[in-house]
Amino acid sequence: MKRNIVITIARQYGSGGRTVGKMLAKDLGINYYNKDLIKLASEESGINEDLFREADERCRTVGFFKAPVNVYTGDIIGPDSKEFTEPDNLFNFQAKTIKNLADKESCVIIGRAANFVLKDYDNVLSVFVHAPMEYLLEQAAKVQSLRGDELEKFIRKEDKYRSEYYEHHTGRKWSDARNYDLCLDSSKLGFDGCVEAIKAHMKVRFGEDII
Repeated sequence: MKRNIVITIARQYGSGGRTVGKMLAKDLGINYYNKDLIKLASEESGINEDLFREADERCRTVGFFKAPVNVYTGDIIGPDSKEFTEPDNLFNFQAKTIKNLADKESCVIIGRAANFVLKDYDNVLSVFVHAPMEYLLEQAAKVQSLRGDELEKFIRKEDKYRSEYYEHHTGRKWSDARNYDLCLDSSKLGFDGCVEAIKAHMKVRFGEDII
């Protein structure tokens, strides 16, 4: 690539968005970032990596996101504050890491409201991967032992968490197509088709010679 291009991917559980991201990164020869963003944020901030992981678990507790929406503005609270290691500030550090990546390299970033964090960047293509529940169940069953109603309940719980996480940090609706450049139904395109659709959009958006 002649310029840095970042592809952010938000996805429903079971849609294969993570797999699509890995395939795309491999195809383009660029880095793929998911949970390893925590490690990078830890190294940059000096905050223990375990605190980032613990914060993620706290966010999953019932009622956590009933707290007032805290839209990300780019500010970071300093170590002299008791809120330095609170979940919202740890999100701020992850967002800073995401911005640093967008400034220096082409990459694929999964989740973490990265499309909102990078909304003012002109080198970002934001993608939302979704699918009907029947397909989500079929794909989720490949990695989960749950079945039937229990599996559907699990999927809805995961997507509820992702939706609340996104809305808390952005003030926007996670599943609103207007928040993304490209929305893909993986049940219709398949994973390979999603990769090709993203690459085709990149060519139109950033130029024929970008890939």
